[in-house]
Amino acid sequence: MTSEKPSCKVAAFYQFAALPDYRELREPLGAFCAGLELKGSVLLAGEGINGTIAGAPEAIDAFAHELLHGSMFAGRLNNLELKFSAAAAMPFGRLRVRLKQEIVTLGDAAADPTRQVGTYVDAGEWNALISAPDMLVLDTRNAFEVAMGTFEGAVDPGIRSFGQFKEFAARELDPAKHLRIAMFCTGGIRCEKASAHLLARGFAEVYHLKGGILKYLEVVPEAQSRWRGQCFVFDERVALGHGLKESGPRQRDKDATRDE
Repeated sequence: MTSEKPSCKVAAFYQFAALPDYRELREPLGAFCAGLELKGSVLLAGEGINGTIAGAPEAIDAFAHELLHGSMFAGRLNNLELKFSAAAAMPFGRLRVRLKQEIVTLGDAAADPTRQVGTYVDAGEWNALISAPDMLVLDTRNAFEVAMGTFEGAVDPGIRSFGQFKEFAARELDPAKHLRIAMFCTGGIRCEKASAHLLARGFAEVYHLKGGILKYLEVVPEAQSRWRGQCFVFDERVALGHGLKESGPRQRDKDATRDE
């Protein structure tokens, strides 16, 4: 009798933090991940870190401990947004640690989440917030992601990449008209950039879902959920549902951090 093979543990993480030495971090971080036999994608930039990786549960735990408490980042990731989920099999084909200009690309130097960012809203308070009649609920993800699932009543900006969000905002959003905006994305990182962008443009009240859709699906019971459909993720699991359970057909390895 053969025992069932244990599932992989998946870690999705990001933080906007000053990393002036990000180029020098690439080699030791890559070596550390390789030593733990982790696969996935990690982006490093002067503004922070963003990634999704998978491996044995104990290896993922060791990786998370290094980010939070190890000497490599020396306490600079003390506000790391970190979420765990499971996969029936390894959802990535390889390990990549890459250097980028931005950990999520918007192309607006004024959008700096380390200086100003929208108001975080916990998953348990999200339903009440988006039920307010004067609230514009905005999905900041790409159109193909929105097509797989979104929150009831949310506006789809119809963008192909997050870099187009600022054009959508300039064309469709007005600080004098849209007084309260609640936005969401997969894990929270796009909303931090988008909220910083809107605040820099003079929007008064901007909220975003802390931890993103993944945190909402993790903690909000399905019976109380206002989420409809599936949440696309950039790995071979394709999509996750309530409880962060795999809900999509497995497919070819994708870039784990594309736009996220």
